[in-house]
Amino acid sequence: MRKHLSLLAGILLPAALLAQEKINMEVMQQIRTEALEHSGAAELAHQLTDIAGPRLTNSPGYMRAAKWAVQTLRQWGLNKAALEPWGVFGKGWSTEHVYAAIKKPYYQPLIAFPLAWSQGTKGLVTGNAILLDSMTITAIDRLGSNLRGKIVLLHTRDSLLKPAPAIYRYPDSVLNSLPDKYMVRRESLTRHLETAKLTAAAKKHLATKGVIALISLQGNGRDGTMEVNGHNGYAKGFELPVPELTVTKEDFLRISRLLRSSVPVNLELDIQNKWYTDDLNGYNVIGDITGTDPALKDEVVIAGGHLDSWHSGTGATDNGAGCVIMMEALRILKAIGVQPRRTIRIALWGGEEQGLYGSFNYVKKHYGNPADMQLLPAQQQVSAYFNLDNGSGKIRGIYLQQNDAAGPVFRSWLAPFADLGATGVTRSNTGSTDHLPFDAVGIPAFQFIQDPLEYETRTHHTNMDTYEHLSMDDIKQASAVMAAFLYNAAMRDEKLPRKPQPHAEQFVFDLNYPL
Repeated sequence: MRKHLSLLAGILLPAALLAQEKINMEVMQQIRTEALEHSGAAELAHQLTDIAGPRLTNSPGYMRAAKWAVQTLRQWGLNKAALEPWGVFGKGWSTEHVYAAIKKPYYQPLIAFPLAWSQGTKGLVTGNAILLDSMTITAIDRLGSNLRGKIVLLHTRDSLLKPAPAIYRYPDSVLNSLPDKYMVRRESLTRHLETAKLTAAAKKHLATKGVIALISLQGNGRDGTMEVNGHNGYAKGFELPVPELTVTKEDFLRISRLLRSSVPVNLELDIQNKWYTDDLNGYNVIGDITGTDPALKDEVVIAGGHLDSWHSGTGATDNGAGCVIMMEALRILKAIGVQPRRTIRIALWGGEEQGLYGSFNYVKKHYGNPADMQLLPAQQQVSAYFNLDNGSGKIRGIYLQQNDAAGPVFRSWLAPFADLGATGVTRSNTGSTDHLPFDAVGIPAFQFIQDPLEYETRTHHTNMDTYEHLSMDDIKQASAVMAAFLYNAAMRDEKLPRKPQPHAEQFVFDLNYPL
């Protein structure tokens, strides 16, 4: 063991990095061994995806997963492991039965999913398909009485499908210079919500025309892969009366071509969905490895990922992988018996897909609201928040979120894992996930660089987001890196450096309107 540690230190830790940060190489090796040779990640992923099932916020699947996570954290010896309510979310929803088929001009079953929080058909229904040019009141009125008893297909461009690229990994040469990624401006969200309001009004108008159902496309999937999201029917006042579903692009375009050739298409649907109103609160999962240093134990290092998913798959890469990696990192630390100086906290968030609800409300409750920057005392007690939410690819480095002072620290922490591909430190920002609320109140908050694999091209929000699309070797590597970051942050003499405190500004996703 000493020989291996000496070799590892000599190869991976230049003297300059060793001088910058105190790296306990024995613990680094213990983390690597536990993560790579005794991993529990596969079983965690199986429990979270196959057994819990889809984890739509406030659905039975989400609560199964959340309660399982709490029980597992308690079994590992974490303290204060519990469901923590973050506020009112709205109605839960699940789909119970889906059948869709072409009846004429010939029989053909369709691959179909209802949109989340949409209505069902109240039994088996049949109707002729009709094309609607755009989801506007003007376009609906042009069709007039022709809509009654019809199943409406919302027009999409009839285009050739581009083949999805192969699994992609970043070359080492780009890791230190990656540009901003997934950043969303408030102006764009505001425009999106204004469009959403107009679309919702048009759908309500469509319902008055006596249509049976609406079929639309989401995303640009192919080969049976289809993006399936939902609308904001979980919130009071935003229920939409038209049953709405999506089908594969191949099925959709075939029906469209038949209709444009004046061939009548008769469809048959039976969509049964279920609503849950007993508990409208949303919940996060929280658990601690309590710190042992009397002077530092009230300070915390937080590891997070979002537990909720969409409903057509089992949320394996979005974001079951991130939750598994965070849980596995804490299991590793417990397994090797570390006694962290600071408290290490895991947080698995709900409602991320609807607008970062779980993490944002947690931050407002415990640390302050970026809208007024009236910060609570606990804000100063957080050393760092680390997030993972870009699939199951290896950790290749970290986004600094323009916190330049953290760069030398992270380069030191990554050095023991350079042989596993984790070398990148870019000052760029990455957005659209749960580190943003922490960053918005001045807490050092970071998302890691991950190999994309097929996250954007195949699994993100699709029916292919299942266990089979997890890269378990990559998850093992990421778990080792994550455990090391949590350990190093918890053991460091000082908290991680902070950027200048942000000015008071309404949070980008705080829009007072359900997404």
